[in-house]
Amino acid sequence: MPDLTEALSAIDAVIADDQRACVECGGSRDGSPSDEFCSEACQTTWTTRQAAIKHTEDNGSAPNSDVPEVAPARPLTWLGPAPANAFVKSGHEVLDAVVAFVSRFSAFPNEHCAPTLALWYAHTHIADRLYVTPRLILDSAEPGSGKTRVLEVGQYLVAKPEMTISITPAAVFRMLVEGPITLLFDEIDAVFNPKTGGNNEDLRALLNAGYKRTATVARCVGDAKSMNVTRFPVYAPVALAGIAGGMPATITTRAVTIHMRKRRHDELVEEFIEEDVEREAAPVSADLEAWAQRVADDVARARPERPDGVRDRAAEIWRPLLALADSAGGHWPETARKACRHFVVDAGPQNVSTGVRLLADIRDVFTAQKTDRMTTADLIRELHAIEDGPWTDLQGKPLDSRRLAKELDRYSVRPKDVKVNGKALKGYRVDGDGGLSDAWSRYLPPPDAGATSATPATDQVTQPGDSERVAQPDATSATRTHGQVADSRGRPELSATPETSAVADVAPVADNTSDSAGEA
Repeated sequence: MPDLTEALSAIDAVIADDQRACVECGGSRDGSPSDEFCSEACQTTWTTRQAAIKHTEDNGSAPNSDVPEVAPARPLTWLGPAPANAFVKSGHEVLDAVVAFVSRFSAFPNEHCAPTLALWYAHTHIADRLYVTPRLILDSAEPGSGKTRVLEVGQYLVAKPEMTISITPAAVFRMLVEGPITLLFDEIDAVFNPKTGGNNEDLRALLNAGYKRTATVARCVGDAKSMNVTRFPVYAPVALAGIAGGMPATITTRAVTIHMRKRRHDELVEEFIEEDVEREAAPVSADLEAWAQRVADDVARARPERPDGVRDRAAEIWRPLLALADSAGGHWPETARKACRHFVVDAGPQNVSTGVRLLADIRDVFTAQKTDRMTTADLIRELHAIEDGPWTDLQGKPLDSRRLAKELDRYSVRPKDVKVNGKALKGYRVDGDGGLSDAWSRYLPPPDAGATSATPATDQVTQPGDSERVAQPDATSATRTHGQVADSRGRPELSATPETSAVADVAPVADNTSDSAGEA
């Protein structure tokens, strides 16, 4: 076994040499009294370096750039809540996060929808501090346009959500006793559809009145022997989703309406998995609530500037949203006002009544004819000629002189004698007692800048020397200029010459007109 013996001897020699090496410099320790160092200098150098290393890694007492930050193994909740404003996000960052979150799951028709939703969600967290809470309406022409998805995502961002399809007014009364909750109604078009035969007047009145903090509904509570009148508070933020056309006008005038549309094939959104959305929305909602509570007092007292043309009830319901945008800072004041203009001014009046539509169409007819008076027969013929107008089929019958007089009488417009070719016929005039001018100025927005209207003419339409002018009135090829109520109406060329005169110089009917119709 000589070979094995020699190999073991060689290994022992190497180990012995390593054990004699200096820990600091690796040199030989021969002659050194230390078991680790070759000299006192090496020992001092090594000891100093190790002391410095222990100081930087002393159980986290000092930072170490080489070690990444990690959450402590043991939660630090025993230390108590974090100091006030320890982790504060700015308002514009919070709202931007909400916009980014909701945009992951919905393809909105325009850039104004998501910011408006973010502001509406924020206001629900301070609704008890506000005087008005705007209704939010999500409608569409067809099912499957994303209305329900907006509600499903929104329920994890609003305050105290209550998502429902069918609920009784009595249940709502009792749910609101302890303060405002956020009611999210889906398929609301079925609730207000007259074909269902249900009586939902109580629910309509509740949603109508509950947009103001002072609103209550009185009900008798108890049996016959101990009947008491109880006033139930009905103030609460409300979002309503349904097919367009079935919403009562008294609710739409108190709402911001977003018209959803079906998603295009090239518009991609994330899959909605509710448990994931609930988990991911939690920090976004917490930041939104914390920020809204911080600025609640300022928002409640604010009187923000609003875009031109936003007044009356529209100004009332947009005031808290604009105030929140101003408090958020960044791009939000401008973004919110662009959205306000889009949903109020650019959209025009929503769900106008038959009477207001009639006034608008009559103004278009008078403008196109460049006259200040028309006989009833001529006016009805012109109204019937409007391609998208309802006047050939009003509850199964075309508009006639009796129905025309009845509709206009509500606005203090009445038929008068109009002279045509020396004959006195019944008709309507712009000015004078019972004229159209006053009704136009009160119930219609001002005509477009390019539009012209009729000016008063003489009492006698046909004047001596005017026979040629009357025989060839400038009306058959006139193009209408539409206001906000009537948008995109065509008028076919007339086959007969109306029995009205043309007026050469045309000026606005009224100098002082109101920008909005009276409130319902």
